[in-house]
Amino acid sequence: MKAVRDAVPIDAVVSEYLQLRNAGGGNLKGLCPFHDEKSPSFHVSPAKGLYHCFGCQQGGDTVDFVMKIEHLSFAETIERLAAQAGITLRYEEGGYTPGRQQGERIRLVEAHKIAAKFYAEQLNSAEAEIGRAFLAGRGFDQAAAEHFGVGYSPAGWDHLTRFLRGKGFSDKELLVSGLAQESRNGRPIDRFRGRLMWPIRDITGEVIGFGARKLRDDDNGPKYLNTPETPLYRKSQVLYGIELAKKEIARTNKAVVVEGYTDVMACHLAGVTTAIATCGTAFAGEHIKILRRLLMDNAASEVVFTFDGDAAGQKAALRAFEDDQKFAAETSIAITPGGMDPCELRLAEGDAAVQALVESRTPLFAFAIRQVVARHNLDTAEGRAAALEAAAPIVANIKNSAIQHEYAVQLAGMLGILDTQFVVRRVGQLARWARERGQRPDTRTPRAQGAQQAAAPQPQAPRGPALNLRSPAALTERELLKLALQYPELVAPAFDAYGEDEFTAPPYAVVRRCIEQAGGVTGADDGYLARVRDAAPDDTVRALITELAVEAVRTKNVDETYAGVQLVHVRLRAVERRVKDVQAGLVRLGDRPDPEHLAAVQNELWVLEQYGRALKDRGAAAL
Repeated sequence: MKAVRDAVPIDAVVSEYLQLRNAGGGNLKGLCPFHDEKSPSFHVSPAKGLYHCFGCQQGGDTVDFVMKIEHLSFAETIERLAAQAGITLRYEEGGYTPGRQQGERIRLVEAHKIAAKFYAEQLNSAEAEIGRAFLAGRGFDQAAAEHFGVGYSPAGWDHLTRFLRGKGFSDKELLVSGLAQESRNGRPIDRFRGRLMWPIRDITGEVIGFGARKLRDDDNGPKYLNTPETPLYRKSQVLYGIELAKKEIARTNKAVVVEGYTDVMACHLAGVTTAIATCGTAFAGEHIKILRRLLMDNAASEVVFTFDGDAAGQKAALRAFEDDQKFAAETSIAITPGGMDPCELRLAEGDAAVQALVESRTPLFAFAIRQVVARHNLDTAEGRAAALEAAAPIVANIKNSAIQHEYAVQLAGMLGILDTQFVVRRVGQLARWARERGQRPDTRTPRAQGAQQAAAPQPQAPRGPALNLRSPAALTERELLKLALQYPELVAPAFDAYGEDEFTAPPYAVVRRCIEQAGGVTGADDGYLARVRDAAPDDTVRALITELAVEAVRTKNVDETYAGVQLVHVRLRAVERRVKDVQAGLVRLGDRPDPEHLAAVQNELWVLEQYGRALKDRGAAAL
């Protein structure tokens, strides 16, 4: 299994899910995919093949990461990474039988991969002429269809089902995958029939579901039919086009959110290659988390929503604004002209019009302010007061204080309130109250606020013993253990002579024991870190080892001199503690101690004091 771990670099795997940036010391960092955070605390060490989040304390190697983020078993993860690396696995006890031995998720992914190819091939059939005409009518040629993997599902009852059976898939697998459904007589039949098919991929590019568009009037189903919820497909956690857009989103710090599959195609073909869409559901919390990890959630990044200018589009825009506070990125809105979506706009006016649509965006909070103000009668004092109270929290939400002031002045003008400073003070008051509460101004109703608070998850209790990192001793012990894990050659062989009792923090003493059980720093080789982690008695200690192996050392110049200082400090403090213990023992001997015992204690005290002086005078040379 070590060959599989080593064959796929951990930074290559992690960067499929989030943007990584230089963290110094050869490490990389990004927003943690396992908990919600605004500043990056998720660190990856390519040299060591480990990751660790200093926020939620999750950590491990490549296998641990894939297991956790994809919810796979150990065997499934090894199979997936082996396939990615082109490594052939040998199975014991009877050889390799894919249908029996592969994990469920691996099998379902393979079924979807084969189904996507089947549908794509069917698009060239005579029956699929109606599908090709649909695409051509929206400006998409064969090359566009191939680029996005668009296909066609035959109109018969079980074309795909029979095809996948022939590939060795069981009826149960076809039903669980959502590619088939039970007929009235209990037999599996194709879920998608006579429709244009869009493969929906996860962020790594694996096909996990399909979106199917109705083509014929005699099809009594919905206009769009998506894969149901399955072990692979969760519509609230999927963004169509994300696998194509992720690199450009990370490079440009911009994402464009559109409303449908054809809109994504139109945008990408028009040069807006950061376009993505939800799959049959509103843009919500899980989608935001995906984007935040790609954007690194910095204030220079931007999310642009495109909506039709009709009432439904405006309502969707305001719903998106409610989520604005979940981004550090600025959010903007681009209203399509004449009620056209990006696909229709490209067809009518060309690629440049789609690009211009995105460039003509306006800040989402400006749009929200205008929409809220428009609901009130500004011809009356009561209406103006109500509009102020509804719009002021939106202005107070603006992150940039200078822009916030400008919009407060504009709000006064929009409302017709002559006392501009009154509006500015009201907005400032709301913003200040929010800062004091440690949150942004809330534009929801009190009832909605209460429901949100009631539903909010309680913070998890910290795992493992607390470490007092303000203590110089604890800091030095931590630094020495980091060196022993990250640069074992710098502390060898002296470190191997250190006892567990030289580490005052109990968790650090356990880590020291694990290093000893792994063969010590002197015997460190390519498998050293893995052995240390394997020696951990539980997940808490294993997580601490991973943390120490990834955390940056507290100096830019990591050399023998720095390592020697840490070795001396830990040893010197241990000596000083022992001196105090021996001195206390002398006091306990009383006025008439046993001469032999007294001589032994005095001799130990003299040796310790001499050793302490040598450490202070000669440093690492005295170890």
